Amino acid sequence: MAFEELLDQVGGFGPFQLRNVALLALPRVLLPLHFLLPIFLAAVPAHHCALPSAPANISHQDAPGNISHQDMWLEAHLPREPDGTLSSCLRFVHARPLPNTTLGEEGHSHGEPEGEPPTVPCPQGWEYDRSEFSSTIATEWDLVCEQKGLNRATSTFFFAGVLVWAAPPIAGGICEYPGDGPGVCSLELEWLDVGHRTVAGVLSSTFWTVGVILLALVGYLIRDWRWLLLAVTLPCAPGILSLWWVPESARWLLTQGRVEEAHVYLLRCARINGQPVGDNGLSQERRGDPERAMCPAEDTKPSLMSQPHLLYQALNKVAIGERVAHKPSYLDLFRTPRLRHISLCCMVVWFGVNFSYYGLSLNVSGLGLNVYQTQLLFGAVELPSKLLVYLSVRHAGRRLTQAGSLLGTAVTVGIRLLVSSEMGSWSTALAVMGKGFSEAAFTTAYLFTSELYPTVLRQTGMGLTALVGRLGGSLAPLAALLDGVWLPLPKLTYGGIALLAACTALLLPETRQIQLPETIQDVERRSSFLPSAVSNLQEEEMPMKQVQN
Repeated sequence: MAFEELLDQVGGFGPFQLRNVALLALPRVLLPLHFLLPIFLAAVPAHHCALPSAPANISHQDAPGNISHQDMWLEAHLPREPDGTLSSCLRFVHARPLPNTTLGEEGHSHGEPEGEPPTVPCPQGWEYDRSEFSSTIATEWDLVCEQKGLNRATSTFFFAGVLVWAAPPIAGGICEYPGDGPGVCSLELEWLDVGHRTVAGVLSSTFWTVGVILLALVGYLIRDWRWLLLAVTLPCAPGILSLWWVPESARWLLTQGRVEEAHVYLLRCARINGQPVGDNGLSQERRGDPERAMCPAEDTKPSLMSQPHLLYQALNKVAIGERVAHKPSYLDLFRTPRLRHISLCCMVVWFGVNFSYYGLSLNVSGLGLNVYQTQLLFGAVELPSKLLVYLSVRHAGRRLTQAGSLLGTAVTVGIRLLVSSEMGSWSTALAVMGKGFSEAAFTTAYLFTSELYPTVLRQTGMGLTALVGRLGGSLAPLAALLDGVWLPLPKLTYGGIALLAACTALLLPETRQIQLPETIQDVERRSSFLPSAVSNLQEEEMPMKQVQN
């Protein structure tokens, strides 16, 4: 009997699993508050070079009636960009005199030749529009114009910190700390039966969306970056406390030989789900061992779960076949052919998912809306995208949903490049659609990837893919700086990487309505195009497992 059958008997989906979802809800809500915080923390409001105060004797009786006193002063000091807007980073060395106006001493030409006056970078700093933000790190330290790269790098620095936490030698931390997305997903998934993995996975991912929408509200109410940072950080305390009541995965405990703890958790699961221990429990056959499966009479007892101590004895024998000889490492993900293929493909997919998602999510400008409206709209569109994922993974499968959502992201980004600037509403609609597709890709990636890896390596595999994904997230803000080379280049990069990830997702095996693999051998057995995988498995798998007699 496999672990899935035992889980069905103690309750594969009930109050115990719903309790886990509730306990992990707060950490999930808090994650986007930090991952997307640079949208408000590092926002760059409208700005221009700091100018001397306008003299009181400016006269513009002869100027057009729609030109204000302030507009005339700006027009005299600031050059215009090719798109017709006033420059944010340059000013004239000397204010140019405008027709029919008197600008005072600074308006004299000082002998410059006729034509466009010479310009210089802002020598006295910048003036910022304070209507949306009272302060951001960009306004406080003038991280604009030549320094805008440092402002973009704030997101990169954040993701680099997360990436370091995911990297060896502390790679286990990213998954055995449930506050991170991959750890939450693995921990929750391994307590769910096959029939409820999809609905529970999509339902749980909505807490991320709640956090995205909540960030728009908090950012709107708190306009100072220091108070905003404090407001999103303080709730981490109860979020961390909630993790104390999250049960460890019984599957994982068995692979570590911690049978007593697995025994306690399974009994607790049965008790909370109202499932008393029955007569037909877990057999003593070693999962994944076809020879033992051929001889059930040798290993099974008729009333294995009639008493808790019989369950403990069965778990102990199952653990003997599952126990890991050493702590798993990233190298173990590449020891066998099928697992190596899965790992390489998942790395490409996760890089593309993170790169496109954060590239689109952190770029909330140029849509004809203020930053708060854009963030709210970007959060709201994630809800129907999750419904789309739920329906798609159930009918089309995980692989096609993953590839399709990434392809949708690439197509919407590409079409947006073809839309002219005059068609603002179309550009906004395409940006929102792209964000929805990218969120659908993210939701599918967590569910799909966690079903591909075996229990003995699931947390390690999710940790590796998360590491590569964070690398993509850290590079996404920097890709926006490519607009200095060619204006459409950032969008081309986001769309191109998403398209590459979509093609790679098609190379992964389907996992719809398939039991979670427990061992490396389970993964290799499903190989349909690697005929040597099973025959060579024993030799290649020995560094990972040790059968104890």
